[in-house]
Amino acid sequence: MGNFPGVTVDKRLGKATLADGRWVTFVDLPGAYSFFPTSQDERIVVQTLTDPDEATYPDALLYIADVTQLEKHLLLLSQVHDLGLPVVLALNMSDAAREQHLEVDEQLLGKQLGVPVVSISGRTGEGMDELRAVLRDVLDQADTHDRSRAFYELSEKERAALEQLNGTFAARGPYHQKLLLHHHYWLPHLTQNERNRLEHATETVGFDDLDVQVRETMSRFQRIEPLVRRAVRRTSDEKRVSITDRIDRVVTHPVWGLLLFFGIMALVFQAIFAWAGTPMDLIEAGAGGIAEWVNATLPESWFRDLLTEGIIAGLAGVLVFVPQIAILFFLIALLEESGYMARAVYLFDNAMRRFGLNGRSVVGLVSGHACAIPAIMSTRTISNWKERLITILVIPLTSCSARIPVYAVLIGFAVPATTVGGVFNAQGLAFMGLYLLGIGAALLSALVFKKVLKTDETGFLLLELPVYRAPLMRNVWLTVYEKTKTFVLEAGKVIFVISIVLWFLASYGPADDMARAEAAALEIATEQNLSEDVRDNLIASRQIEASYAGHLGKFIEPAIRPLGFDWKIGIALLTSFAAREVFVGTMATIYSVGSDGDEFAVREKLAAARDPESGRRTYDFATSLSLLLFYAFAMQCMSTLAVTRRETKSWRWAAVQFVFMTALAYGASLLVYQVFGA
Repeated sequence: MGNFPGVTVDKRLGKATLADGRWVTFVDLPGAYSFFPTSQDERIVVQTLTDPDEATYPDALLYIADVTQLEKHLLLLSQVHDLGLPVVLALNMSDAAREQHLEVDEQLLGKQLGVPVVSISGRTGEGMDELRAVLRDVLDQADTHDRSRAFYELSEKERAALEQLNGTFAARGPYHQKLLLHHHYWLPHLTQNERNRLEHATETVGFDDLDVQVRETMSRFQRIEPLVRRAVRRTSDEKRVSITDRIDRVVTHPVWGLLLFFGIMALVFQAIFAWAGTPMDLIEAGAGGIAEWVNATLPESWFRDLLTEGIIAGLAGVLVFVPQIAILFFLIALLEESGYMARAVYLFDNAMRRFGLNGRSVVGLVSGHACAIPAIMSTRTISNWKERLITILVIPLTSCSARIPVYAVLIGFAVPATTVGGVFNAQGLAFMGLYLLGIGAALLSALVFKKVLKTDETGFLLLELPVYRAPLMRNVWLTVYEKTKTFVLEAGKVIFVISIVLWFLASYGPADDMARAEAAALEIATEQNLSEDVRDNLIASRQIEASYAGHLGKFIEPAIRPLGFDWKIGIALLTSFAAREVFVGTMATIYSVGSDGDEFAVREKLAAARDPESGRRTYDFATSLSLLLFYAFAMQCMSTLAVTRRETKSWRWAAVQFVFMTALAYGASLLVYQVFGA
């Protein structure tokens, strides 16, 4: 969980033990304020709690409320209570309540609400043992739970509509039936026949859905407010401006807030380069040592070459960038935990609307710098269809962590490692520039989609700003571990397979072509009186070009040559459609096949690459800049396309996303290379 909106947008499962050692499964639902959802993530709460399937319906519900914002958080609690579920109310942030001189009478509040109440702190672990004991008791007494008490009495029109159903949907009680009346048109567990019956019942009595929602909400608050006033009191009359309010005067200021945001982003990208150098060197040295050990231990064979030139080289090409990725996740987690992300949402809301987006789009755009997949899922918090769709389409333009390996290698070729202004690293500034370029492209693309897509919906932003808190490092390190592990495992599986396939394609080819390539290389070596090592490298270079991989690269080379790319880069472009980060692993594998092993580091291999005809560096300034822009804009992630299809429920929008991003990438690369490479 993070301290900003949109973290949990789907059901999450986990297990824990209660006081008696019993294992129970927890289903963490997205945050919601009521049973009248305005966004996709809130709908999941209603879907789960109205589905009568006994196999998935919860035995009890643990309701976690912010004790410092108790009044607004009890609306949904009262609705859940009316479903007849056994409920435990956990008052979270009890440590913050003491700091604000708030005192809660748990027994009085529990008696008035008709539920057990426990004060806890998710940060310190306070009250967790008591909570486990209460949950155990609630589960043991679930069969005797009093389901008769209700906070809300159905209106005459609601009762009349339920009478039309003749008890068809009586399994979960009257309030459960009422929710079916309100939401039958999108609840997935209902059959079409059931939807028709519910629709007929509402039309027959002719009740106004919005009017009924307002009436219920006001009725519940009229009962909740007196309860909170009686149970919660302030132990000090001292009136002072909170620390959060004082900080927000700067953080949410229209000028200072923006300057602070860009300053924070600049520090993040500087840190990615400044802190990661030593661990990256250690990883490269370790991978090189493993490869040398394998070469020295195993006899010469195709299997040894596969290990050193394929698998180890490919995996090491991505693992070397884990420190930079971990640093990025670490710094973003600090911003999330502190409560800053919610301010960024609020700060950019007006600006986002000019581009057809929503303040909550900032969560997706910022999260997209880690990974586009959860970022696209986070758009479920956006209620407006048009704003949500535009956000989904442009999120992949923000530079995700999978691009870090590509950026880190190519920036080293395009930008010298100098210091700017005595403080800033030039490569770090270039790194930030690429991220800003992605954000700029996302906003301009959103502006185009705003003009093209039409809707009558009105967007709005309803957001609760959390108080600032010192980041809980346990959560930060857990986030870094989970995100980095996912990156390594997901990328590792793809790279492992691709490295094996690429090694085979680059090591073998049509027998006649391979023989002619070797003969031509030997002839050149004899004419120029080359040494044995140089001769062997020349043979390997010519045979790679004659291999199956070489034929594939040569086939697509005419299409990418105007961008400054050769056939080897073409192979990497094709393989990286599986995942962007595969580019570096692919190049590491290709340049390792037939290598003498003196240079294991992929950065050194690419820096030493030369065009065999002209002798110029393969990765000169123009080519590196062209390739950087291609990877900054291109849609090269099949998983992102799949999640776009799932969230939009249409392959059409996934195709639109792929085509417009590919065209943008090709056009930008073509322009840059023709200008700087001419």
